[in-house]
Amino acid sequence: MGRLFIIRHGRPSGAWGGDDDDPGLAPAGIRQSVEAAVALLSRPANERPRAVASSPLRRCVETATPLAQALGVEIEIVPEVGEIPTPRGLSSAERGPWLRGAMSGTWAAIGGDIDYAAWRKDVAEAVRARPDAAIFSHFVAINALISLLTRREEMVSFRPDHASITTLDLAGTELELVMLGAEAVTSVL
Repeated sequence: MGRLFIIRHGRPSGAWGGDDDDPGLAPAGIRQSVEAAVALLSRPANERPRAVASSPLRRCVETATPLAQALGVEIEIVPEVGEIPTPRGLSSAERGPWLRGAMSGTWAAIGGDIDYAAWRKDVAEAVRARPDAAIFSHFVAINALISLLTRREEMVSFRPDHASITTLDLAGTELELVMLGAEAVTSVL
């Protein structure tokens, strides 16, 4: 059995869909990244992550860095746990409103030119392939995974706070939800 941790990135310096397509962490996010590393390293030795993986986006890589440095490991970049893909042709200014609208519905209702059922499965497969890892990801990607594990169709079934740590076990080839991380009322950041 493997123990995995899915961590939402710390508070970013800008909103998703804003002027900067790849913002880094705000000062609060830097503090949160250190706090997440401390929390993971404070776990019993047999429950600590041994590897660190991250979405390629700066806010995730920066959140993963304190843990990777403490463990003395490189961060594995995993595009599959990155942000939700947006329909073709949307401008940066249109992404935020599109996402807010999509998040109020179900996975099946998103529609468009992207196969979101396949994307959700890709997120789960990427996580499943990394037992004993801490994986740094995003609000919607975490929801894609949790909704699959809990068999819920709402696009948002969990509101992970910044630097929230969700715990999973890998039993054979099956992912099992052990504990959801801290939730917060949050806007898409």
